[in-house]
Amino acid sequence: MPKDAKGRLKPGYEQHVFVCGHERIEGATRESCQNKNSLQLMKKLKHMAKDAGLKSIRVQKSGCLDFCENGPSCVVYPQGEWFTLTESKLETFLNYLKGGDLPSELSMKFED
Repeated sequence: MPKDAKGRLKPGYEQHVFVCGHERIEGATRESCQNKNSLQLMKKLKHMAKDAGLKSIRVQKSGCLDFCENGPSCVVYPQGEWFTLTESKLETFLNYLKGGDLPSELSMKFED
């Protein structure tokens, strides 16, 4: 049986990280994550995870997660935790993906 690019014989990840890559046109009534550098953050996080040897974690772009106003938006499954990513906290976020503490400073804030 052929292996995938990460050397696995069957599909599956322990964690799946989706980073919103949605872009709205200039002048749109709503914000968009791509205009907040979400794709650059996603690419950097993806490289960081690879460099850390985290083969069981998939980092990828998603379509709109509907919280672009809180963005750059990110959700991690299977936990179902939502985050607002920042460049300065990517290392903290990566530590969480490795099994570290939930980075409350990155947890997405939802209005009641």
